[in-house]
Amino acid sequence: MASKADSHHVLHRPDRRRLLVASIVGALILLAAALGLSQWASGHARSRADADARQNARAHASLLESELQKFRLLPRVLSEFPDVRLALADKSAEASRRLDRELEQLARRTDAAVIYVIGADGMTIAASNWKAGTSFVGQDYRFRPYFRGAMQRGEAEMFALGTVSGRPGLFLARRVDVGGRPLGVIVVKVEFDKLEAKWADSPAATLVTDDAGIVIMTSEPAWRFRSFGPISGAAQQRLRDTRSYGDATLAPLAIRQAGGDVRIADQGGGSLYRQTALRVSLPGSKLHVLQPAGPARDGANATARVLFLVLLILVGTAILALLRLVERQALRQAAHVALEREVAARTQDLRDANAELQQAAERQAETDSRFREAREELAQASRLGSIGQITAGVAHEINQPIAAIRTFAENSLRYLERGQSDKARGNLDTIVELTARVGAITNELRNFARRKPTPLGPVALPSAIEGTNLLIGDRLRAQGIALDIAAEGPTQSVHADRVRLEQVLVNLLQNAAEAVHGVADPHIALRVHGSDPVYIDICDNGPGIPADLLPQLFTPFVTGRPDGLGLGLAIASDIMAEFGGSLTLIPSPLGGAGFRLTLRPA
Repeated sequence: MASKADSHHVLHRPDRRRLLVASIVGALILLAAALGLSQWASGHARSRADADARQNARAHASLLESELQKFRLLPRVLSEFPDVRLALADKSAEASRRLDRELEQLARRTDAAVIYVIGADGMTIAASNWKAGTSFVGQDYRFRPYFRGAMQRGEAEMFALGTVSGRPGLFLARRVDVGGRPLGVIVVKVEFDKLEAKWADSPAATLVTDDAGIVIMTSEPAWRFRSFGPISGAAQQRLRDTRSYGDATLAPLAIRQAGGDVRIADQGGGSLYRQTALRVSLPGSKLHVLQPAGPARDGANATARVLFLVLLILVGTAILALLRLVERQALRQAAHVALEREVAARTQDLRDANAELQQAAERQAETDSRFREAREELAQASRLGSIGQITAGVAHEINQPIAAIRTFAENSLRYLERGQSDKARGNLDTIVELTARVGAITNELRNFARRKPTPLGPVALPSAIEGTNLLIGDRLRAQGIALDIAAEGPTQSVHADRVRLEQVLVNLLQNAAEAVHGVADPHIALRVHGSDPVYIDICDNGPGIPADLLPQLFTPFVTGRPDGLGLGLAIASDIMAEFGGSLTLIPSPLGGAGFRLTLRPA
């Protein structure tokens, strides 16, 4: 068989070109995958950032609209407030001071920055901040567009920097009319510090621009009052004239936009964002969300690198697999030859082992056959041994009918001589009955001595017990042993062989007779009970089974009698096992030993 090194040098030379081509193809695949994954990562990052920007924009716009709706109702309600109308109509100091205190409580409860009332002449007559050093009371706001707009149109809104407090906020103005005559304006100033703090919790930058493009609200304080795009000189002048944003320079943010990407050079050399803008209910205003593209880009790039690494591993694995394939082919061919030789040798070994197993099986079958024959011989010997003990009783049982037959026959002759045919006929009938009894006894004895058992089948228990009684009953009576036979329930047939069942019953009754030998008033009971299974209990009033014999009671050659062989119970137990039943030791209600035969109903 060729060695591994030989196969490498001999068989791999024709495949070097194939390996080189595979390496070039793998490199091209990796290059194309790198370009494709780069484009995919860029597009996926933009899509992810755009989706996050839209989601944040909807959430932040919802927060802003909620704040606006809450405070827009307040000027409308206050314009109908009696104390507001009274202060504007009366213009007394007492009415204004009372209104100051009410507005102070109302601002505290509604979380408004300032609530103040301006007369028709533009002078503030009452304010919620009347105690503060930056109180609006006495300030002239005729120049403010929200005052002029409310006086002209009934209501106006304006985001501006406070001229007194210097704090930015939204001014919500509503005209107060009495009898169709304008008395003044009620103004609620709303500041959005808390809202901007909530926006700042998001990684995105959020800002609101007015109609001129000026950032009026933002989560980035440095961007406030900066221009989110070019702003004309006229617009700047208009804002300065109205002092909307105080002295703010309104300098534009350094923004570069290209294809949805936004870069703001003011932050660390130009951070990259994806922008989403939504209209909000402030006049001419938009809410902008600048979602940082870095996290989405980093995540997409990481995914792309992992995919490229996986592809690199797969391509490298494929090339290595190709490199090993040719070498393995040579090794496989050599191994195949060696395997065929090994299989041939093993096959021969298996044939030899199979022949030995077949011979062992034949020897085992022969041994089993001899064992079964020996067991049947042993059972036959046990039956013949029992016949030796039964013979005396059977002979006595037969002698009585034969003597009676002779007597009845002699009497019949005399009756015939006298012409008394009726009496002769009666004697002849009696002789027939006696001969039938003798025939039954001899037939039972012959069956019991039969060598080959019949197949298992239904056996009528009453008939088997009657046959057993014919075989051993006279012996028991001769020994003065009382045998009580009782059957509970309907007559049963069991699955057994009658001869072997009678052998078990005879064996147990003989053992019981020997156990009660020498006992005053010897007594044996045979009781049939149960239906499925059927039980036969044989009990005596003898001394019982010695305790040292109980663990091995059914073991061959174990006996408690000096002249016993110890085979009776072992053979009986084997016969019951063949019937599909069992032979067990039970407590005797008579005080001696008790055995139970368990049989299947037929």
